[in-house]
Amino acid sequence: MTNLFDLTGRTAVVTGGSRGIGFMAARGLLEAGARVVISSRKPDACRAACEQLSEFGEISAVAADLSTEDGCLRLAGEVATHYDGVHILINNAGATWGAPLEAFPGSAWDKVVDLNLRAPFLLTRAFLPLLEKTATQGDPARVLNVGSIDGLRVPGMPTYAYSSSKAGLHHLTRVLAVELGPRITCNAIAPGPFPSKMTAKILADHGDYYVAKAPLGRLGQAEDIAGAVVYLSSPAASYVTGAVLPIDGGISLTR
Repeated sequence: MTNLFDLTGRTAVVTGGSRGIGFMAARGLLEAGARVVISSRKPDACRAACEQLSEFGEISAVAADLSTEDGCLRLAGEVATHYDGVHILINNAGATWGAPLEAFPGSAWDKVVDLNLRAPFLLTRAFLPLLEKTATQGDPARVLNVGSIDGLRVPGMPTYAYSSSKAGLHHLTRVLAVELGPRITCNAIAPGPFPSKMTAKILADHGDYYVAKAPLGRLGQAEDIAGAVVYLSSPAASYVTGAVLPIDGGISLTR
């Protein structure tokens, strides 16, 4: 049973790994034995995250702007200079925007959809050679997309681009699962409300509401993300692909 969840010797790349859910995922992977490369748009954020995570394992960072195709290719190229292959790619970097329908900017739509949906596609394509180097049919390489429960049900806030992009990412996950099998699995997690910089304002204003809505009666914790990410990245999930796993305390089941 111990070996089922052991990631010793594996290399993982986590985009948006300097904070929030990406940071939680990176720590979980490190504690399971993986080498982890995180990316963030800001070099200072990369350095700060590496300092915090270094006590848990081998961590490095690459500053990259994943809103552009060149940035996606640069990240894959930089990783390739240091590692012969990648076992786990976690597409987590994302953005959100809220505004009333009549005032929602077209530029905001493009920004959110480009980072939340286009970038995971481009990154997966860019990392395919590195993933293929480590993949076998019995022990596939892993692509894990970070979606959202807002892509499973209609959210209560005017985040049109965010919810649409996450729903699209869930379906892209299924499409890639078929395309990339049998040597690479592709799954997604759909987190509910977790404390992070992105959700700070929402949870400050509406945290009690989400707790009341959750059948499990609480917000998400770092261990909840780490457990799901390690499972889907580990030998325990080598026969799981195309899944979208809600991590939301049951909120997506309620009206």
